Amino acid sequence: MTLSCQQLLQKHTQVWHQATVHPFLVQCKLGTIQPQQFNTWLVQDYLFVVEFTRMVAQILAVAPPAHFDVILGGLVALKDELNWFKAKASERQLNLNTQKQSTCTEYCDYMHSLSIMPHPVRATAFWAIELAYNQGWQLPGVMPDPYAEFADRWGNPGFTEYVKLLEQQADEMLQTASETVQHQAEEAFLKVAELEQDFWQMAFNAAS
Repeated sequence: MTLSCQQLLQKHTQVWHQATVHPFLVQCKLGTIQPQQFNTWLVQDYLFVVEFTRMVAQILAVAPPAHFDVILGGLVALKDELNWFKAKASERQLNLNTQKQSTCTEYCDYMHSLSIMPHPVRATAFWAIELAYNQGWQLPGVMPDPYAEFADRWGNPGFTEYVKLLEQQADEMLQTASETVQHQAEEAFLKVAELEQDFWQMAFNAAS
């Protein structure tokens, strides 16, 4: 039986819900998130994106040439994103030259561990990470300033289309993957969902 990204979402509805619907995002929507919570997320997410960029570069190194355009487009967008994070941190007088919190470290270590996994597993994880942000920032609906800019970065139609292209690439890889590799891809999807939930909670806990 061939595994697909949509099958993963349908099979693990509750797990994925917990990854993409969180009080942190709800309170951004309500405008009640505390500055310490949001600033914690912003700094830690910058540190995460630095390592995520390395992961995407490693995926490019083993991807079929037909997938290059989409992945290279993603890397160009990550260049802009890292600079954007720096600008947002400067506006808030935040220091990005800081240590990762344990949750961020765990996520970054997991992304690094994917480098030894078969490409279908890495492609599935890549899609899941981007989908989590795409849906997480979209689902609450229109957000007030200053959070609208953040929601639009990952919830805009162009990013949504990019995530769909990543899904197509992952599905293509999964079609010819062995049952063992498909199982590993499912485990990667579940791990990403768990880490995403933990990351939101890490930032949310900054108020306590």
